[in-house]
Amino acid sequence: MTRAAVAYFRVSTKRQGKSGLGLEAQREAVSRFAEAEGLQIVSEFTDVETGKGSDALEARPQLAAAIGAAQRSKDCRVIVAKLDRLSRDVHFISGLMRHRVPFVVTELGPDADPFMLHIYAAIAEKEARMISERTKAALTAAKARGVKLGNPLGATHLKGRGNVEAVSAIRRGADDRAGALRAIVEDLKAKGITSANGIAKALNEADVSTARGGKWTARSVLNLLERL
Repeated sequence: MTRAAVAYFRVSTKRQGKSGLGLEAQREAVSRFAEAEGLQIVSEFTDVETGKGSDALEARPQLAAAIGAAQRSKDCRVIVAKLDRLSRDVHFISGLMRHRVPFVVTELGPDADPFMLHIYAAIAEKEARMISERTKAALTAAKARGVKLGNPLGATHLKGRGNVEAVSAIRRGADDRAGALRAIVEDLKAKGITSANGIAKALNEADVSTARGGKWTARSVLNLLERL
């Protein structure tokens, strides 16, 4: 007998939401899992977030809608591709469980009950905190060695220079930045964070800015990796 499921997807920026970056991979994982487990996806919901602080149900209207849809259907569950598409915050996961709607995470398999979701969330939460602490420690060590990790003025200090000199200065700054972040990136990869999106998210969560003082994106991480 085919069981009903509501699919929930989440991307972290408006740009990802418009481009489908990350969304198609989630949809494919959910689709494969549903087919293998005899689940019929009756509806889909997607939240597009713009930054930190979104671990609150009121900040995720589509997740709330997914839960409501599952509650209105008989023997229905909410299915997500990865645990971090729900949250890596144990308190938030606990709040979701109180809605008494089964949550299925494809990467954890069909038998991960609510208790196991709490355990996995606690592990992910601790790992994220440790990565943030190690990243900040590596940056502190780099600064102590005299490495310049970006200019708070952005590119304004280059005004008045010739184009060749300005471009050369930008490249030197980018090379210095890449060298300072080498150990950090290698540490993230060793912990299984290998995608450009994953590295960008970890650096942003650790409050590490780009050489121009901005936020990391997948594209800027790829540029960094090319320099490494």
